[in-house]
Amino acid sequence: MLLAEIKRIFHQELDALYPDTEVDAFFYRMLEHYTGFERFVLVVQPEVTLSKEEEQPFFEGLSRLKKEEPLQYILGQVLFKDINLQVNKHVLIPRPETEELVDWVLEEWDATSLVSPVVLDIGTGSGCIAIALSKALPKAKVFASDISKKALDVAEKNARLNAVDITFVRSDILKPQAILMRELDIIVSNPPYVRESEKREIWNNVKKYEPELALFVPDKDPLLYYKAIAAFAHNYLKTGGSLFLEINQYLGKETVAMLEILNFGGVELKKDIFGKNRMIKVSK
Repeated sequence: MLLAEIKRIFHQELDALYPDTEVDAFFYRMLEHYTGFERFVLVVQPEVTLSKEEEQPFFEGLSRLKKEEPLQYILGQVLFKDINLQVNKHVLIPRPETEELVDWVLEEWDATSLVSPVVLDIGTGSGCIAIALSKALPKAKVFASDISKKALDVAEKNARLNAVDITFVRSDILKPQAILMRELDIIVSNPPYVRESEKREIWNNVKKYEPELALFVPDKDPLLYYKAIAAFAHNYLKTGGSLFLEINQYLGKETVAMLEILNFGGVELKKDIFGKNRMIKVSK
């Protein structure tokens, strides 16, 4: 079949669900992933065709996109801080906001000039934060924890694929295990923070496919994980160490107030590239 015809079918089947530009993005990302062709191939070679075998993954992917499954799960991978990571339904898809959180941690590293910091990533999921920090800070000793065994399986595989040495621990931050009890220079976390009442604002491709355990918190206690992380940091963060958190954009003031009540110093609230209150840094 002509490649141009496959693209036409994508629009025919998906334009009612997604913006035109997003359908283009789906098609060209699959094109690159499955064939290695760059998007300009249709301009320079408008008659290019694919065999039945070559076109099969396009139509399998199209069927899954019609069910609103995220493209990252269909392809099984995502790029985060120029790092290729494998993802599946057991882990959240890393977002650009989390890349900003990593950048902020790395700014702190430059400022403190630590030789070999001890870092803990709480709720690691795909391992994106821990792996990005480990690659950027090769002298660091990096630990990463998650309550989900299946998420840790993904994170461990990603660490191997990216040739970084990270100690992964299965642990619930609400009941932290002794294996994590050591002095830490940096704690970083992107914990669950979407309130159940906010589900109506969430896109179907997130609600239907990404793990609820990593997304949602009860309305009656939306700072549940932040309280637990803060308590842990009070006990195991070194004096002069820093805690970095990705937060719910609607609960910035509440999260800052909670941390100030716990006597953390230098609480700093930062906006993301979209102008939303998305990150907090505190010092001990």
